[in-house]
Amino acid sequence: MLLIEDDDIIGEMVCMYLTEEGFLVLRAHNGRDGLAALREFEPELILLDLMLPDVEGTDLCNSLRNLTPVPIIIISSNSKVSEKIEAFTVGADDYLCKPFSMHEMKARIQALLRRSKQVHPTEEPLVQQNGTVPPTDLNINLEKRTLYVRGEPVDMTFSEFELIRLLYEHPERVYRREDLINALRGFDSYVNDRAIDVHITNLRRKIEANPKEPKYIKTVWGVGYKFVL
Repeated sequence: MLLIEDDDIIGEMVCMYLTEEGFLVLRAHNGRDGLAALREFEPELILLDLMLPDVEGTDLCNSLRNLTPVPIIIISSNSKVSEKIEAFTVGADDYLCKPFSMHEMKARIQALLRRSKQVHPTEEPLVQQNGTVPPTDLNINLEKRTLYVRGEPVDMTFSEFELIRLLYEHPERVYRREDLINALRGFDSYVNDRAIDVHITNLRRKIEANPKEPKYIKTVWGVGYKFVL
């Protein structure tokens, strides 16, 4: 995995701990080196400090997300909810506040890697139980983790893909925000109702012809969301 952290004490502690736990870790000390390492290293997960000497952390997170679909965990001393929401908006999949437990960090890393490595036997296009292809402009390739909208691939964050996959696989089922939080984050991982709403808004912008009048992702007022074919 790739660690982008300029603090030598924290950087060395994280590298040492994760290496002892069997992970291959490459550390970059700033945003420029982090982007260069991403192209050469091809990590399965990125740990990103928001306070870097050469670039704004959220801007770097957005750049990384545009280059790779792998999970991104923010590590930051800023515990403000607004900062966390901004991080999720630009592509982060999880957020750890400093100081944090190494054991908690490992658990969150394993949870994200487990979800990103899930092997699904279903191939694109998705087929319903009666053997027919759903009459929709959306198709998902679960193994390649790609979404096609009217034949064109759409870039998504890890969390956005997990969310649309869940909704797409269970059309007409109404999901409460609590259900979606649990599906995306699992136990003891930061996310809230507002983060879910941000993901839904971003997905609608990417898949709906008119995001203000969504055809696929419907709001069930007072409850949550559902996917309509």
